[in-house]
Amino acid sequence: MKIEMSNFNIKDILAKLSVLKSNLSLLASIAIALVAVLLFIPVKLVSGNLKEAVKQKSLRLGTQVKSAKRSTVSKDQWKELAKYEALYENDANQIALLAVQSTQRQLWSYSIFPEPNDQSSAIFKMFGDNYRLGIDGLLNSVNASDCPTDEELSQGMAKASATSPVGGAARQYSTLSSRPHSPSGAYLRYAGPRRNSPGSPKSVESTILDEICLSRAKSISVYADPLDLPGYEFWGEYRYDVKPEDAVQDCWYYQLGYWVIEDVFSTIAGMNSGSADVLTAPVKRLLGVSFKSGGNVGSSRASSSGAVRRSAVNPVRVRPGYVAADLSGSMANSFTGRVSDNDIDVMHFNFSVVIAVKSVLPFMKELCSGKQHKFKGFFDELPQEQTFEHNQITVLQSRFIAVDRLDQFHSLYRYGQDALVELRLVCEYVFNKNAYDVIKPAEVKVGPKPPPRQRAPLR
Repeated sequence: MKIEMSNFNIKDILAKLSVLKSNLSLLASIAIALVAVLLFIPVKLVSGNLKEAVKQKSLRLGTQVKSAKRSTVSKDQWKELAKYEALYENDANQIALLAVQSTQRQLWSYSIFPEPNDQSSAIFKMFGDNYRLGIDGLLNSVNASDCPTDEELSQGMAKASATSPVGGAARQYSTLSSRPHSPSGAYLRYAGPRRNSPGSPKSVESTILDEICLSRAKSISVYADPLDLPGYEFWGEYRYDVKPEDAVQDCWYYQLGYWVIEDVFSTIAGMNSGSADVLTAPVKRLLGVSFKSGGNVGSSRASSSGAVRRSAVNPVRVRPGYVAADLSGSMANSFTGRVSDNDIDVMHFNFSVVIAVKSVLPFMKELCSGKQHKFKGFFDELPQEQTFEHNQITVLQSRFIAVDRLDQFHSLYRYGQDALVELRLVCEYVFNKNAYDVIKPAEVKVGPKPPPRQRAPLR
């Protein structure tokens, strides 16, 4: 738009300005008003942005600071955390120490591992003798014995016949002590005359037999026989006719096997503590222990010939051994999935007991509980024995069947009035490698053991 300068009257404008000039106070007010107007707009804009910034940043940050202040920890909190961390560290160290101590156990010979310090075969024979003495000691510790033998039954019958007014010749029991073997290698046993069925009258012979068997049950705490335990027969007929490295392996694996058997007896002792005899004890009979691989715990059914198996598990014809990743034929599909590796050695074993029904679960709990042992150094170097604790057993498989007291397998045993089952367990035993690596023979370290040797009995 074009502004026409002719429309402006300069004189009028100057006249008006001269009026303002003559009134300076009015001029100052107008100037201030103009400046105020000019400043109001940007200030208004800036103040709006400032409020929003304060609201979004400063106030929110202040709220967070107040909240953090209410939940803040003490300046000495790190000291409390340090205490907990020390406890956790101590727990971890204790666990590692217990894992080592669990495998540090007494040896039956300090002259064989890691290699024999004597070229004489007598050190192996001495190991076997000590092993058998150890088994005998375990049996004595739980006041165990087997049912009456042939000789005891014959003597009892003869004594009863001599004092009986009826008289008569005593029956001779001559088949028990021979312990014949079945074709499969299991012990067979003739169990004497079958007990009378309920309701039928008892013969004098059966009455005498019952009294002899009942007397045995009242004099012991549990039935057990050393020949049903791994290694007892093996070392009893041991002949040093093998290479030294094979003999060393025999000693090594049976040393580990003894530790396993020791825990089984410790469990029985714990369960039967406080019981006067077999009739009142929860665990009535140890049927056997085995390190045989493959399958479940054996059955105690009678054979087709009418003889009865000597034990619910096969006698030891296979020595103990490790479960290796490349070694098939373990006793059960392990739920743990553990095999021998760089940190642990794993063994599987099975055993069977006659036990009161109500005591099955407590027995398994006792089996897997901590147990104490003595240790004097692998080289007998410690001045005195130390007491350690171990807990190395895991139950992999359990089965049980009712006990038929009229079965010939149980005919010479008296168990009392409890409802009974035959409990069969497959278990896992774990050793800490670092704990005994210093004494492990080189023949054992190289890998899985070779197939076990079969020995012919001495004649």
